[in-house]
Amino acid sequence: MAAMTASHPYSALSPDCVLDALDSIGLRGDGRLLALNSYENRVYQVGIEDDQPLVVKFYRPGRWSDDAILEEHAFTRELADAEIPVVPALALHGATLHHHQGFRFAVFTRHGGRAPELGDPAVLEWTGRFIGRIHAVGATRPFAHRPALDIDTFGTEPCEFLQAHDFIPLDLKASYAAITRQALDGVRRCYDRAGALPQLRLHGDCHGGNVLWTDAGPHFVDFDDARMGPAIQDLWMMLSGERAEQVRQMGDILAGYEDFCDFNPRQMHLVEALRTLRLIHYSAWLARRWDDPAFPAAFPWFNTQRYWQDRILELREQVALMDEAPLPV
Repeated sequence: MAAMTASHPYSALSPDCVLDALDSIGLRGDGRLLALNSYENRVYQVGIEDDQPLVVKFYRPGRWSDDAILEEHAFTRELADAEIPVVPALALHGATLHHHQGFRFAVFTRHGGRAPELGDPAVLEWTGRFIGRIHAVGATRPFAHRPALDIDTFGTEPCEFLQAHDFIPLDLKASYAAITRQALDGVRRCYDRAGALPQLRLHGDCHGGNVLWTDAGPHFVDFDDARMGPAIQDLWMMLSGERAEQVRQMGDILAGYEDFCDFNPRQMHLVEALRTLRLIHYSAWLARRWDDPAFPAAFPWFNTQRYWQDRILELREQVALMDEAPLPV
């Protein structure tokens, strides 16, 4: 583990490095650092001398190009300019993306909040209204440097990565390969039933943890996974519970969403397909990050016999769900 820690790029991101990075753009930290809940990147709340604390995000080396990061920043600024409650990167010395000792970082104002009460119809409608506003802006132009959410990038390629590396136990490897083939066939059938759908700029990871609630309503954080895709991607992760409950929740979300965007009901064919792709992609994401010491510490259950057995059962359930009728809207 010590060798792994020394070799990983984040091993050089010491508290002194964080404070020196801020100092390099004229921000004087007062020494108070609080690591926030992020694994893909490293995110800190930093006390600032004679001012309010700020949030600084150090991007994972090698994940995104500078152009892709700047495209995320431009999108959130576009949303903020439209008075949509997001948290854009601050422009300091004419730039939102900064460099220090091999790291790329951005600075944000601190915005607190609590988890939304997604069981409350009014909260769901309010959230849907703002997602609709995000999509109305997202549909005005495409991303040029960020990828799309599609079967290849979230399904085929992650499956190939897992099969090519020694993560799946040998006695389960054939079973996992077989069920992922079945699952991806099911995903393709769902996409065929949905037909051609518009692609737009999305939040990309729009679940309850990335929506913070205050008395003034929701605000949306962490656009790190922003990409092109179908609108339903930013809606389905708000659903939970049994089928009847999900139908009610979707109706509440769309009651707000359709104030600002039309919703094609054919997209409902993609809900379980997108869930399946997310499950496959998540396993590959953990595998790709396993050399980062934060991951074995935070996800000790990954890469165990039980983990892969559960994933096989989970995907079998998804194969069945993808052949059921979609949720009505």
